[in-house]
Amino acid sequence: MGKFVITTRKNGEFQFNLKAGNGQTILASEGYSTKAACENGIESVRKNSQDDARYDRLEAKSGQVYFNLKAGNGQAIGNSEMYESAASRENGIESVKKNAPDATVEDQSA
Repeated sequence: MGKFVITTRKNGEFQFNLKAGNGQTILASEGYSTKAACENGIESVRKNSQDDARYDRLEAKSGQVYFNLKAGNGQAIGNSEMYESAASRENGIESVKKNAPDATVEDQSA
């Protein structure tokens, strides 16, 4: 079962990572100025993760591929790691779809 882990960055911003059951990070957020905004980001991931149209499938200059998950307003709410193949990226997207809706939240920001 997946979980969202909230942490604090060195600059004081809050961020979350969605981790799969094996502990691997499958989605990382931007920085948020407040914990409440970070928690809203988690809810946005839960809500938008099931809509395949919300995933931007992208390629880096290095040739590796990745994805961004967008909210209804088009703003990116999470991005993936780099993958070696499009098939691996699709597996990552499926993992977000599977883990996000019921993931627990672990607050490590304190």
